[in-house]
Amino acid sequence: RRHALRIILFVAALTAATGIITLRLTPVYEATATLYVDRQEARGIVGQDSQAASISTPESEQFLASQIRLIQSDSVVRPVAERFNLLEREKQLAVPADKARASNAPILLKNLRVSRPVNTTLLQLSYRSDDPRLAADVANSLAQSYIEHTYNIRIRSSASISRFMERQIEELRAKMEASSERLARLEREMNVINPEEKTNILSARLLQLNTEYTKAQAERVAAEAAYNSTRNGDMEAAQVSGQGEQLKRLIDRRNEAYERFSDIRTHFGPNHPEHRRALAATNELDRQIAEMRASIARRMEVQFREVSAREQMLARSVAETKAEYDALNMRGFDYQRAKREAEADKQLYEELVRKIREAGINAGFQNNAVRVADPARAPWKPVFPKMWLNLLIAFLFSSVLACSAALLADSLDTTIRDPEQVTQTLRTHIAGTLPAARNAKDLLLPAAAPTSGAPSLLPVRLEADRQFTAYEEAVRTLRSSILLSDFDRRLRTMFLTSATAGEGKSTTAGHLAVAHAEQGRKTLIVDCDLRRPTQHKLFGVSITAGLSNVLQDEIPWRDAVLRPAAAETLDLITAGPPSRRAAGLLGSKMAALIDEWQKEYDLVILDGPPLLGFAESLQIAAAADGVLVVTRAGQTNRKAVAAAISTLQHLRVNIVGLVLNQVKKHMSDHYYYYGYHGKYYRDYQAAPSKG
Repeated sequence: RRHALRIILFVAALTAATGIITLRLTPVYEATATLYVDRQEARGIVGQDSQAASISTPESEQFLASQIRLIQSDSVVRPVAERFNLLEREKQLAVPADKARASNAPILLKNLRVSRPVNTTLLQLSYRSDDPRLAADVANSLAQSYIEHTYNIRIRSSASISRFMERQIEELRAKMEASSERLARLEREMNVINPEEKTNILSARLLQLNTEYTKAQAERVAAEAAYNSTRNGDMEAAQVSGQGEQLKRLIDRRNEAYERFSDIRTHFGPNHPEHRRALAATNELDRQIAEMRASIARRMEVQFREVSAREQMLARSVAETKAEYDALNMRGFDYQRAKREAEADKQLYEELVRKIREAGINAGFQNNAVRVADPARAPWKPVFPKMWLNLLIAFLFSSVLACSAALLADSLDTTIRDPEQVTQTLRTHIAGTLPAARNAKDLLLPAAAPTSGAPSLLPVRLEADRQFTAYEEAVRTLRSSILLSDFDRRLRTMFLTSATAGEGKSTTAGHLAVAHAEQGRKTLIVDCDLRRPTQHKLFGVSITAGLSNVLQDEIPWRDAVLRPAAAETLDLITAGPPSRRAAGLLGSKMAALIDEWQKEYDLVILDGPPLLGFAESLQIAAAADGVLVVTRAGQTNRKAVAAAISTLQHLRVNIVGLVLNQVKKHMSDHYYYYGYHGKYYRDYQAAPSKG
């Protein structure tokens, strides 16, 4: 709060300076041309190039970013810069030192800005200049230069592609003819119209031969088994042949003949004719069976050999057909590959011919993807400088800077400046505050004269009708505060001290004594600071006899009393001549003197030395009824005051309070109260004279 005036002045000065500088700046105008970039452009009028080409979102972002860089490129900027002479006008060449090199150096227009609104395919091309008409013309010219540049890029690209395809078509034609000739040669060699059909026929034939060969193998195995069984005497295999039934009947007849033969031999004996006929019959049947077995064996052997020969023949046919099939397949693969190559070359050739024709048609028509959506217009309002914005920034910056400086100053300031600091940091009662005097005359005290009636040295200032200063009014307020605070316990002796020297305690003590005496109460002020006495200077008297003489028993204390002029209730005892011995006697004799003074005076004010560093001040404080600590605002260190108060509290003395002296306007609100009351009393005292 005490820095408010400084903060206001600093903020006002910086803001005013910013406003003046802003007014002196050259106004700058900005013109903007809006371009529409089509993400689905029509590249031509025939063929696939006439179809819209959709661009995905990531590719679209890259595409638009590329367009922004392209607008700022030298190819787009240079024609416009040369047309409007921007190089000389704004000196925006990237390399201005060497003109020979500068002619080929890229041009950078620092006043050119290209942006893209979010989620759009629009590009905003802005140019700034001190001439609004020039800004609009440059923006529109840059937009047109960019459109022409992109159009020329597409034209050159189409022409380059056409030339490349024309070179490729000759190579492709030769390749197509070679592949067609190879296909025709393979067809002649294979002597087929459709190789695939022949391959299918061979495949079916090979399948049939494999089936017959498998069957022949089975028949050969069966015939071989039957032949081997027959040759080994196993007639079971013979029974499966055509003579099996006949052989079976012969065997049955032989078995019957053997039974008959056995019966005849049993009944008739070996010499009977029936026996001989039966034996001959069995022998004939055995001969027939043997001949039939031999015939069957020969027939089985012939059958086995026939089946084996057929199997071998089928095996050879299968091998030959498979070899022919494999060979045809290999040739078929070559044929199919040659056919595919010939068809692919032919298709590619035809497609390339069609592309060349379409490119020739589309080369004359290019639907550009960039169009001017909104041309730039000459602005009427400058974009720079912005007066209100600059003033706002200056105000905010200066406010923050000033407040920060004030806070920093407060944090670095370890002195006491206002009563709030006393109550918050020292936790001590504030008895009153005294404002800073405008000049030395405000601190004058009435002149003093010896009790013998010697003349005054200074003008008398105790007239009833004299005007009071703000400082004197503050002293009277302090007097009332002290008397009211100790109303219950009569305060007869008050010791005024300070933490260090130069706090204004002596001046405060003198004015407080005068203010108390003005109420008609007998008051004695004693200068107890024997090292640096002050009261004789304040009251304008010389040091002849004083407290030092009294302490050394040179004179009684009544002989050292001085009475200021026209102040019947105020007495003064100066410090007297300097004496080290007298300073040492303060502690032992002050208590007795105080008792005597209290018997004759309503209030005894003791102006003593500072508390820190002087032992006698503690002894005087212990003997007095109350101690009033005076500190100078903005000068006394808080730690020193805290140490002094702590010392007094340790002695258990009665601390009346703390007086904050020399409070300036920017330090405390109390100053304004005193100023107001001083004006009030001056007006009041001046009223009778006006009447």
